[in-house]
Amino acid sequence: MYSKLLTIIWLIACVVRDGSGFTSRETVRNQQLRSSVSMANAPVIINATVKHTASVIFLHGLGDTGHGWASAMAGIRAPHMKVICPTANPLPVSLNGGMKMPAWFDIKGLDMNSPEDSPGITKATAYVHSLIEKEISEGIPSERIIVGGFSQGGALALRAALSFNKKLAGVVALSCWLPLHKEFSPSQVTANKDIHILQCHGDCDPIVSYNFGQLTASVLKKFTQNAEFKTYSGVMHSSSEEEMDDIRDFLRSRIPAI
Repeated sequence: MYSKLLTIIWLIACVVRDGSGFTSRETVRNQQLRSSVSMANAPVIINATVKHTASVIFLHGLGDTGHGWASAMAGIRAPHMKVICPTANPLPVSLNGGMKMPAWFDIKGLDMNSPEDSPGITKATAYVHSLIEKEISEGIPSERIIVGGFSQGGALALRAALSFNKKLAGVVALSCWLPLHKEFSPSQVTANKDIHILQCHGDCDPIVSYNFGQLTASVLKKFTQNAEFKTYSGVMHSSSEEEMDDIRDFLRSRIPAI
């Protein structure tokens, strides 16, 4: 059952948006080739086409790579925004019988009470913090950096943003949850108390359930009063045209051109 479930996750992770704005599925061959890319390799970078004044770091879901979301994000970012789409190292995933696939951390279950990979989450969080610090070192103020992600990547984006020690512009959290929420209290959030969060979830999601998304939204209210939870009717564990439009509006609102 678990193997079948992760196969579904892996297949859904391959869904990306092509340049025309419609969704398409990458071939299995391309996905297998890219699965060998490690986090040590350079992330996919979409450079600003005018003066670079803001950055977006977007994290893929389980089994995907940075390439999987790069074209979709390129289609909605504004010209002054740089987009960074890193790729996770292949890791054994417990939920998939120990099979290796690109993963930010191990996943042992998909409900609020499942045991979690605390060391892996901590290590991945530090990696995201290093990506943020790199943008700051290149002259982008932290207040003009947004972190986002889909599924496992969205979970990591939430954790990394809330625990970062400098103020960020916001978080985009798609079809995901807040990792280690039971051992992460609002008092631990300093610079990003009341950070703006756009949380999106399809109401037909069979992988990270819509109910899980709603519970996560309730938890996030303890950390910030600026969290918005948006529901997408009929959407499964994937994105939609409406959701991408909402992400575009959020990015341009939080990190406008200057």
